Amino acid sequence: MSNIVSTKQILSVKDLQTVCVFLEESCIGREVWRGDLPLLLCKLAESFPWVLEQEASRNGEWGYLTVKVCLQVFQLLPGEVAPLVWAENSNNEAVQSILTYLLQIIRGKTSNRDTRLLAGTAVAMQINTASKTQDGAEAAVSLLQLTNREQLEFCLGSLRVTVSAAVQDGVDRLAVTRALLTCGRKDILVHELASNGTCLLLDVLFPAVSCLCEENLDCHYYTFQVFSSWLQCVKECLEDIWEVTGTRLLTENSSLIQKLTQLIWNNAESPVEGVSEFVYNSFRVLLEIYRLECERFRDTEKPLYTSLLQRVTALPWQAKAKYFPLCALIPYLGTGKVLEHFTELPRHLLNCLSTNYLSPCASEVYKTMIQWQRQELCAEAGNTLLETELAQQWARHWLDTLSVALTSEVTLLQNNTSSYLLPWTLRTFPAAFEVLTASFNLSSPGHLRAWVTLLSAQRMVTAGPLPLEGAVLETLRLGLHSLDDAVRLGALGFLCCSPKTNQALTQLELSLLKEFLPLNLTCDSSPFRQLLQAAVKKALVRIRESCLACLRKGKANSKKGESTTETMEPVSVLSQGVEFVEWLAQLAVSSLAPGLNFQRKKTALLLLAAVLETCTDSWTPDKKKGQPPENMCALINWSRERGRWDFFTESNLLVLLGCLHDGTNEIRELTAELLGKFFPPCFPETLTAALLEHAGKAMCSPRVQEAQAGAIMMKIVYQKSETLSSLVKNNCKERNDSAQDVKSVSFLLYLLCELDDHYITATRDMLQAARTRPIHGVITTLQRYLVEVPDALISIQKATTNGQDILSRLVETVRKISMFLLGVLYGNQSSSSEEQEAPPSFADMGNAIQSLITQGRGLEQQDGGDAVLLSEEHSLILTCCWVSLKEIGILLGSLVEKALAPPTASTGSLLSIEDLKTIAKVFQEILLKCRHWGAVEGCCVGFTKFCSVLLNHHNPDVKAIPRRMLEQGLSVLSTPRSSSVTRRAAGLPMLILCIVVGEDASKSRPLLAHSMSVVLEIAGTPLPDDWDQTLDLQQVCAVHILQTLVRGSGLGVAMLQFATAMTILSLKALSSPCWAMRNAAIQLFSALCARMLGQRRSRDDSSAQNGMSPPAFFTHYPELKGFLLQELQRAGDPGQGSGEGRLRLIPSLHSVLTLLARLQPGVEDEARSLSVFLDPLLRLAGSPIYAVRVMAAKALVAMVSPSEHKTVLLRLVGELPGRKTPCSHNHLHGQLLQIEALLARALDTNELQPDAMQSLVLQFESRAWLVMSSQQCPLIRSAYLRVATMLIRKCSESFLEHLQEALTKELHTPTCRLQLGSAVFRQAAARFLCDEAVRTGAAEKADQASQLLMMEDPDIRLAVVTWIAEGQRWKCTPMWNVLKKALKDNLQTVLEERSGEHLKVYLEAFVAVTGVTDREGQIRGCPVPPSEPDTGECVEALLSMLERAQSSPDLLSHALCAASLLLADSTDTPLLERWCEVLERHSDPDSTETLRLAAARSLQLVGVALVQKALNTPAPHPALARRLVNTGVYLLQDEDPQVRGEAAKFASLVNSLWRKLPGERSCLHVQSSKGLLCLFELLLQEFGAGLETLELFLSHLPESDMGSVLQELEEPESVSLYEQDEANVFAEPAVISQLLLPYLLQLTEKLAFSSDHRERVAHWVTTNTAGILQNMGCCKLWCSRGAAAAPGPLAALGCPRLHSAVTALFVRATVLLHAMEILGEEQAARTGKGTGTGCTPQRLRSELEETHRLLTQHGIFIPLLHL
Repeated sequence: MSNIVSTKQILSVKDLQTVCVFLEESCIGREVWRGDLPLLLCKLAESFPWVLEQEASRNGEWGYLTVKVCLQVFQLLPGEVAPLVWAENSNNEAVQSILTYLLQIIRGKTSNRDTRLLAGTAVAMQINTASKTQDGAEAAVSLLQLTNREQLEFCLGSLRVTVSAAVQDGVDRLAVTRALLTCGRKDILVHELASNGTCLLLDVLFPAVSCLCEENLDCHYYTFQVFSSWLQCVKECLEDIWEVTGTRLLTENSSLIQKLTQLIWNNAESPVEGVSEFVYNSFRVLLEIYRLECERFRDTEKPLYTSLLQRVTALPWQAKAKYFPLCALIPYLGTGKVLEHFTELPRHLLNCLSTNYLSPCASEVYKTMIQWQRQELCAEAGNTLLETELAQQWARHWLDTLSVALTSEVTLLQNNTSSYLLPWTLRTFPAAFEVLTASFNLSSPGHLRAWVTLLSAQRMVTAGPLPLEGAVLETLRLGLHSLDDAVRLGALGFLCCSPKTNQALTQLELSLLKEFLPLNLTCDSSPFRQLLQAAVKKALVRIRESCLACLRKGKANSKKGESTTETMEPVSVLSQGVEFVEWLAQLAVSSLAPGLNFQRKKTALLLLAAVLETCTDSWTPDKKKGQPPENMCALINWSRERGRWDFFTESNLLVLLGCLHDGTNEIRELTAELLGKFFPPCFPETLTAALLEHAGKAMCSPRVQEAQAGAIMMKIVYQKSETLSSLVKNNCKERNDSAQDVKSVSFLLYLLCELDDHYITATRDMLQAARTRPIHGVITTLQRYLVEVPDALISIQKATTNGQDILSRLVETVRKISMFLLGVLYGNQSSSSEEQEAPPSFADMGNAIQSLITQGRGLEQQDGGDAVLLSEEHSLILTCCWVSLKEIGILLGSLVEKALAPPTASTGSLLSIEDLKTIAKVFQEILLKCRHWGAVEGCCVGFTKFCSVLLNHHNPDVKAIPRRMLEQGLSVLSTPRSSSVTRRAAGLPMLILCIVVGEDASKSRPLLAHSMSVVLEIAGTPLPDDWDQTLDLQQVCAVHILQTLVRGSGLGVAMLQFATAMTILSLKALSSPCWAMRNAAIQLFSALCARMLGQRRSRDDSSAQNGMSPPAFFTHYPELKGFLLQELQRAGDPGQGSGEGRLRLIPSLHSVLTLLARLQPGVEDEARSLSVFLDPLLRLAGSPIYAVRVMAAKALVAMVSPSEHKTVLLRLVGELPGRKTPCSHNHLHGQLLQIEALLARALDTNELQPDAMQSLVLQFESRAWLVMSSQQCPLIRSAYLRVATMLIRKCSESFLEHLQEALTKELHTPTCRLQLGSAVFRQAAARFLCDEAVRTGAAEKADQASQLLMMEDPDIRLAVVTWIAEGQRWKCTPMWNVLKKALKDNLQTVLEERSGEHLKVYLEAFVAVTGVTDREGQIRGCPVPPSEPDTGECVEALLSMLERAQSSPDLLSHALCAASLLLADSTDTPLLERWCEVLERHSDPDSTETLRLAAARSLQLVGVALVQKALNTPAPHPALARRLVNTGVYLLQDEDPQVRGEAAKFASLVNSLWRKLPGERSCLHVQSSKGLLCLFELLLQEFGAGLETLELFLSHLPESDMGSVLQELEEPESVSLYEQDEANVFAEPAVISQLLLPYLLQLTEKLAFSSDHRERVAHWVTTNTAGILQNMGCCKLWCSRGAAAAPGPLAALGCPRLHSAVTALFVRATVLLHAMEILGEEQAARTGKGTGTGCTPQRLRSELEETHRLLTQHGIFIPLLHL
């Protein structure tokens, strides 16, 4: 250690690390440094100039460690440092130099914020060495003053230094205040500075801290950390402060308490991460300080708590700042007082739980409330209350809240309640379980979901088992098959979860899981799949741990020699668990076959991943948890000895390899992860060779998905092959390098050769290359190999000395390819794109590509007309170019990130600086010279990584590369562009964004500051006089760059320091004469609103849950207040020569109002700083622009404090003119809009007292002329009517009667002339009358409202039927029957009119009213009496419309449902047959989604009744009922989940009626998979008496002509970019075939034993035997031909048609075998003679087993079905 300071001139990084370690960790080391302190200080003083000289060292680790050593010396050796600082005439030059350098660092000599903060701490530690408190206090004051002046002499004891600032960015003040508060001695902080009771902590530090919090610095987190530290210091020093000041600090109206609370409220919802936590902590400390002061000064009233509670309750429920103060106040006020003053708390908590971002807040409030409630109850009763009594007390306040939330149909509310509130309830009040259970009615899905959720929560909270028997088991089964995903997940969670991980699953639980899982593999919801996997994984962990416990117990028993009976139970648990895991693995593998839908495959892969993660001994180095137990091998060996748990068989491997062909990234990625992570390190050699060949072909596919699949296969081949070098060596030109024998090098060279081949082909014939060598597949493969394979680069580095040359070759090749592709888009391939200055226009790119196509076809260039659609060749070339450029960007960025990061970079760089410059050039060319957004966006993924790595590299030359790129990018911005208009400036903004995002966030971001300075200056430059709108403008590009920087998530809050300047710029730019500038400005303004106020959580810009309050907003951005106010005042001043109601038009006005409207209302403006906005906003009511009037009303709501609502509303209503008072229509309309908006807010928050409300209503009623015919403006009348609707329950009866009479008269009076807005008013009046009829329940008014359906005015009729269809307020009211009769009576007339929109809505209303709605909201058929003469005509008209199918799908869907309702009780067989045909046609997958949904709903309306008749009567229409059930089967396989859900309801209703289920169970719907089984069972049991049902079942099997399928498989695939999807991608013919097999076997058996049908079954056997045997022969022949190249053609692994055909073949063969065995040997022999095959059951069985074995070997996984 002594050598470090004695022999070296300056201290290196390693030296400084050594000094730090021994100072911190070693007492002996500390003593050594104590002795060598003068020498150490000298070396530090000598090192500082070297460190601070270069930017890299002062901003990097060297500078940080130098300051850290100084800090440790001052902190750990204070006794030795003090004399050097404080002794008179010490004149220690080393200490003085160190202090000077530390102050320079604090003042901005370095841009590293952490180093500056550390330097502040070091100086504070020097101050702490003062022996006299007064000296320390004076030095601290002097240090604070130093940060407020540009140059100042600083005195610290005997040290005198002068420091000039490099920058003044606020970090210097932050560093000093933070250091003094966190490290300063408390006696110095509270030392009395003068005799007037002032001290450093209160009178010097607090103003500094307050200013820091109010400034818009880019270090909010640290400023509020300082604020929190200040309050903590005050709390700790409270006794000393009282002694100094002699009085209380926090009196109710003191300036200090007002300042503190204002800082807390204004920053409670800061967007900066971590700030709100500091603010919350500060509030708690403030309350505790106040409590201590009240105790000290004996203040028993404590009014501050109550005033704070009142302020909290006044906040809107959407404000996050409402809840953390409430949690802090509860312990001081008590739960009773909180509920007394805040009666709306339960409702607000429910609202919070309906929104994700407020759910944790609500949970914390609820948890705090019930915990303190329990403490208070126990304290009051002396801990004598029973748990049941405590639960009853809890129920008084919270039972209704939890019941409503748990049974809610709002998924988010229910989920958040079960996740947050329910567990805390059961933990705090255990007896609440019984109370909650008693409140549920299980006949409703919502209550069933709540019951299941409660059961699961109880199981996790209590360790005891819950018995599964009787009613509980029956209800649980209902939950497991419920249509509601949440119910099923809750029931599954109950089965799988347990507080003990080694608690074994019972046999019943395992059987329920086996019943549940196969039916839930096809759920559309991604969260459902994730939660399903999580639940199953919990079950697997329980199985594993219980099995391991059984093994340990078995070994222990065997050692003790105990009897066999005592070991039976562990063995039973062990075998059950092992068998379940084996079953689950087989289920997962069998669900991965080609042709199965994405949902099933994704779920199966997740389940397989859970099995492999849980039940194998695969170790994952990067995981701390989830590793296999130590004795896992014992369980695996036990299982494999019994033929189980062999997860890695070749057949399973082939099935997974087939998944690599899937068309979705998710399936391919997850499959590759499982193969790489769990499967053995080496595949069979023959398989590897075949896979390499197949992957090479896929890699060259023009289809992006296939090329990506080929890339993944290539990566798998590399990871799982030992002989790869020999396989790829023949394809490489370089054969002399010995390093080529190394797998990593040979594979890279092979890929480079492939890349060269693709490039050469492209240079010769681009069209041919796009078809057969599209480049992007090889680029993707290189990226996956070099980046995703962990040891690829390290292996290359170790294997060869020229690894850098190989990568340089790769970089150069990629550069040439990128230049060539850009040249293709320019239309000048020979000179590439380097000579071009700007990207080509899209027209130029199109012409260039068309030229290449013409050359590729060998044709001459022709001038043809503009094509509407791109040709196949055009798409091929364009896709090749942009995908390749995108993949090049991702490859280069990821490669640099991997090559320059440890451990690769630690053994030498694989990329030279020249390579990095080349890569930078490639990025720059792509981003600046390509317009295709897909290429730009994809390239930015890699460029961001590139910049981040280089900017944080230790080498200054490397760091300089992105900085030069930034300068070049900014210079491009400053250069006039000659190109056409570029949408959003193309890639230039992304170039700048990626560079500045790469800066270290802990530093001062100089590149960002420089970029913003340049861009803002250019954006603010006035347009030239001769600007051309057809060319790019610098100013427009600059604004687009600003928008991109604001939207960039990587910068986040760093952009907020520039928000004020950008907001002013964007609003001013809206006045530009250039449309492009205005367009760019409005986009920038939108991005700024989202960044400053938070993303919109609803479509409504003025939603109260968005943004921050006006006081908080103007505290963060004070300069905006004056600017926005000035804009409003400019707009509100009448223009020169303008008349009343005409205001000056300001282009930025609407945007200004939008910003104000998005501020959060409901916060009290105590300083009345917002009152200046009131008059300008009120004046804007007279704007001639409608949108301005609307937005001004919304802005007014945000800017009016709750206490002023009454005053402003009364003022507005009072200013409404009388009948004869002249007025401006615009102003009057604006006033009514403002009244409407402000009144809605006041009513929502219940802020108006009864007397104010009465006064308001009286004044409003007195202006009733505004809605009468004497008022000529319909918009004014509509606005008045909307306000009247809001006040309807407060208005007098006379006013309402008068209003209804006037409106009725108005609607019955025909309009004489067309008037703008009259339709709007008449529709509003019609809806008002309908609402009044419902509200009053008067029969007379209901009749009057129904008569509106027959009005001549089409607008009125449309308004009424829309009101009926949408609002449905008429339900369960006397108006229901009135509407039903009126709609039925007018149906024929409406059908004859054939008015499209009116007819569509009319039919929708007819279905809504005529159908009977149950508690679940499901419309079921309510038969229309058939005796009415026009019913048949209506049905005929509707069916004719459906058969012609010439109307819109929406109209046809409503017509189908209406016709179904009219036929609900019909006996007209021809009509029913026609209806059934229409239903079947619209159930087809080729039909539109709307019509398929209508077909499913029609099945419920009529199909249920018809099937019920067929079941309960001698079946008047058995064929019709069978067809309806079959239609339900098809709809249950529909790709749209909503259609499947409606069809599942039909299946549930039919099943409950058939099985005569009790009322509770009949109300619940089953999921679609269960519904399918129910319908199959119904067809078998009730309609299985004839061959018609057998034919119906067989019609669901796909074709099994193996000859054509296999021939198609071997044909060469046509080159095309896209392939046609199936009409129904959800349908799974193979799965349906397997599901149908048991029903086919039972049906065949039933028919074969029937004397009436035995001969027909025999005939069916005779007819089908030869074809089935022939098809199995084709399969065997194909397998034998593929044996020479075992394991056969890999293309078959991904062929859906092959798998479906094979499955159908096996199902047919199994049914045939079963029929032959039942018919007997004689009949079988006769069958063999009849077909000429000589087939017997034994031969057929043998053929089946042999074919199955061969297909399994080739990866065609088919379960051996029922053999």
